[in-house]
Amino acid sequence: MKQIEGFQRVIRRITYFTCAVGMFLAIPLMLITTGDVISRGFFNKPIPGTLELSEYMLSIIVLLGAAYTQQVKGHVGVDFLTSKFPQKTRGVVEVITTLLCMVIISIMVWQGFTEGIHEKTVSDMLRVPQWPFRLLVAVGGLLLWLEFLVDLFNTIAGMRRQ
Repeated sequence: MKQIEGFQRVIRRITYFTCAVGMFLAIPLMLITTGDVISRGFFNKPIPGTLELSEYMLSIIVLLGAAYTQQVKGHVGVDFLTSKFPQKTRGVVEVITTLLCMVIISIMVWQGFTEGIHEKTVSDMLRVPQWPFRLLVAVGGLLLWLEFLVDLFNTIAGMRRQ
């Protein structure tokens, strides 16, 4: 049990750190968007590449924040039906849905990695390579998968205590 708790602590720290990296990128995203709006509005001259940079920064924020959102249970959940189930049945349903989520995320990680290592294109205006952002799908997905694994351990441990 100590090993699982240690594993959980490590995963939670890594997830929090990667989310902090994503959150840090919100500041330059806001600055470049504000600069582009002001430049476009007052001088009728937009900042070149703002759209591409915004897309990249948003992808980083979303992909690195998904695991942390799972960690703090911030994803949308609908439990109007399962809330009426007995506690043990609710645990079984949670285990099944967590396993299904892990299967889907596994496919996402696999495809993100496959696409990332084969990607050779660059963006149109700024010529930014696409492969790091494709690989980021695999990294963010792996962290999300690990968070689901922690949730699975916690759910099973909760079912054993009942």
